[in-house]
Amino acid sequence: MTNKEGKGDGRAIVFENESSRIAFILNMWCEIESASLTSRGVMNVALSGGRTPVPLYRTLARRKDGLNWKKTHIFLVDERFVPPLDKESNFRIIEEAFLKEAVVPRENIHEVKMGPWSPEEGAGRYEEELRSHFRLRAGQFPCFDLMLLGIGEDGHTASLFPGSSALEEGSRLSIAAQAPKAPHVRITLTLPVINHSDRVLFLVSGVAKAKALKRTVEGERGNTPAALVKPLSGKLFFLCDREAAGLLPKEAYEIAD
Repeated sequence: MTNKEGKGDGRAIVFENESSRIAFILNMWCEIESASLTSRGVMNVALSGGRTPVPLYRTLARRKDGLNWKKTHIFLVDERFVPPLDKESNFRIIEEAFLKEAVVPRENIHEVKMGPWSPEEGAGRYEEELRSHFRLRAGQFPCFDLMLLGIGEDGHTASLFPGSSALEEGSRLSIAAQAPKAPHVRITLTLPVINHSDRVLFLVSGVAKAKALKRTVEGERGNTPAALVKPLSGKLFFLCDREAAGLLPKEAYEIAD
C-alpha cells in the first residue's frame, strides 16, 4: 500500500480508477505548491499532451480554490512544430482541457512558440525562455517542481524516441527531434532537464502500454528512452491503471490506498 505520497522510488503505483489517480496527483500538486511558494514564491510545472492526462487537466480547470494559479508557471514538455490551433498540437490539448478555464495568468503560460523560423531556431527560442525564467547561468539546468510525462508504445517519452541522437544530448535544454515516420518535427525538453526535476510523474494507461511500461520499470538504462528518466535528486513515480501494469511482477508495483 502507498503512504500519503508514495515512495517515489521508480516502482509503479496501481490505481483502481481514474478518480483515485487524479486525487493522488492533486494531493501531491498541493503539497508541492505549498513547499515551492514557501521556499521560492513560485511553482514551475511541465505538462505533456496526449489523451491520458486530459481528465486530470479538466479536474484542475475546475479547481477554483486551494491552488495559487497566479504564482504557477506552466511549460510544455514537448510540442509538434505545428500552429497552436492545429489538431496535432499538444498546447491545443492542454489549452482546451485546462488553461482555457483555469485562471492561470497568460504571462505564466510558456508555450513553444511557432513562427517563420526553423524547428531548430524554435527550440533555441524555447531554451532562451527557460534560461530567462529560471535565471540560469551557463551550464545550469532548470529544476521543475513537477513534470508530467507519458510513455509511448515504443517506450518513448517527451519527444525522445528509441535510437534518436536526441537521447545523447547533454547540454542543451530544448532541441528539435523527429519521430520515426512522423509528419512533424517536434521540439522537446532534453533528458538532463527532465532528470533535474524534483518530481517526475509518468501517467500510463491501457493494455497497449503494458509492454513498454514493463521494459521501462524493469529494464536497465537505455532499455527504453523512458528508462533513461532517473531524477538526480528528485522522485520518480509511475502512476498506472490495472491494464498498463498487467505485465509487471508483484515486486515492481504497489496498490494505491
